[in-house]
Amino acid sequence: MKQIHELLGYDNIKIIQDDEMFSFSVDSMLLADFIKTSYKTKRIVDLCCGNAPIPLFLTLKTKAEITGVEIQKEVYDMGCESIKINNLENQIQLINDDLKDIHKKIGSNGFDIVSCNPPYFKYKESSNINKNDYLTIARHEVKATLEDIVIESKKLLNDGGYLYMVHRCDRFTEICEVFSRNCLQIKTLRFVYSKENNDEAMFVLIEARKNRNPGTKILKPLYIYNSNNTYTDEVKQIFNFGK
Repeated sequence: MKQIHELLGYDNIKIIQDDEMFSFSVDSMLLADFIKTSYKTKRIVDLCCGNAPIPLFLTLKTKAEITGVEIQKEVYDMGCESIKINNLENQIQLINDDLKDIHKKIGSNGFDIVSCNPPYFKYKESSNINKNDYLTIARHEVKATLEDIVIESKKLLNDGGYLYMVHRCDRFTEICEVFSRNCLQIKTLRFVYSKENNDEAMFVLIEARKNRNPGTKILKPLYIYNSNNTYTDEVKQIFNFGK
C-alpha cells in the first residue's frame, strides 16, 4: 500500500513509498550526502533511481538539472508522484527505461555527475532471490550488471565528470578493475560500518572521475549506529534527525 512519508528528517521533502513493493534504503541517502556538487554542476543523472530518493535529496544541495532512470514502471510511477507533490517538475525528470544505451536518448558526454545505488548481487539461476520481483530487480543484477552501469556512466559523463556509487565491499576488487578499464579513476573512498566495533565494513562510497590521473584519498570510516543501536551523531546530521 502506497503512503506518503517525509524523506528522513526533511519535512519539506515528501516521498511516496510502498513497503510491500519498494522503499529507499539507508545506503541511498548516505550516497546522496557523499555526492559533492558546486556552482559548476549543471546536469546530474541518477541511474537505478528507484522511487527517486537520491534526486529528491540532491535538490537540497544543488539547483542542477537532475535526470533519473528507472526500469521498473510501478517504481518509476511512485518517483513521478513524489516529484509532483514536491513541485520539483522543473528540476527533476524521470525516465522509465533500461539504463543500457540511455545516452542515446539523453545525450553523450553531457553530464557533470552520474550517481548510482546499483543492484549489489550477481544473478545466476541458483541465486537466492526475493519472492518479490521488485526487490529482486533492485538487489540482483537481473537487468543491469556492474559493468553495464560503468560503461554507460562513462558515455554519459563529460571529460573530468564524476561517478558516485555505493557498493558492497566484497566486490571492491572487481569494482576497481571495471572502473579502471573504463577510464574512471577512483579519487575518494569512504568505508561504511554498522558500528564502530565491527570488524568488517558493510559497504563503500566511491567517487571516481573520467579521464583523470590515478590517486585515491581514503576518508575516515562512517559508522551508522552507536552501541545502543541509535544513529550516530554524524548519521543524524545527514538524515536531519538532529533538528
